[in-house]
Amino acid sequence: MDPKIIAIEEKTLIGKSKRMSLDEDSTQELWKSFMPYRHSIPNRTDEMLYNIKVFDRGLDSENFSSSTTFVKWAAVEVDQFYPEEMSAMETHLLSGGIYAVFLHRGPASEFNQTLQYIFREWLPSSSYVLDDREHFERFTEDYRPADPEAVEEVWIPVQYRG
Repeated sequence: MDPKIIAIEEKTLIGKSKRMSLDEDSTQELWKSFMPYRHSIPNRTDEMLYNIKVFDRGLDSENFSSSTTFVKWAAVEVDQFYPEEMSAMETHLLSGGIYAVFLHRGPASEFNQTLQYIFREWLPSSSYVLDDREHFERFTEDYRPADPEAVEEVWIPVQYRG
């Protein structure tokens, strides 16, 4: 399960956000509030959906716990944004940089196994360390979290080990 290493430019995203933790997970509520708007967002660059996590002080895998809070976004990428067009939405500028991109195959309920592999096996033995930028997943609009055949991209911000 080796990742692709991909460098991206910053991206303009539009969507909705909510502060939460794994203990107080309101992901379903966030996505339910966003999905009715997705087709009315102008200037989308593609059909992908972004599930973004922004940690206050970056993600420290050593000190991360289920009570660690973060801001989660349900969003899409746009090539330009006019705030007056979408007053129910917020914008987020996704940082550019190097990402290790993994594929999670299977239901969302097994996502933790993918994260365990990334942070406990791959990252410590790789040439990379975590970078203090957003973590995100990308998936298509027909993604179904309970589907055993579901596939989502897992984007982990990294930088070369110094």
